[in-house]
Amino acid sequence: MKTITTAEFDRKFDDGEDVSEYFDWANARRVNWEHELVELELPKEELAELDAEVARLGTSRERLVTKWVRERLQGKFAAE
Repeated sequence: MKTITTAEFDRKFDDGEDVSEYFDWANARRVNWEHELVELELPKEELAELDAEVARLGTSRERLVTKWVRERLQGKFAAE
């Protein structure tokens, strides 16, 4: 496996070049986990705040909420 800097990798990837030679395919693994759709009701004001954070981070509502839930669960509710 070859190595390059992050900047070089990003440039190659952004330019559409094949970057597979920079991955350690021998140790790669696919994580299969099931998804379940859930609904979340929020007041409009909170939804506006969520959307502002989504825009600031350049992500999606789903990804951000998923990240926050994962962080909270990994912390085992330590703040309580």
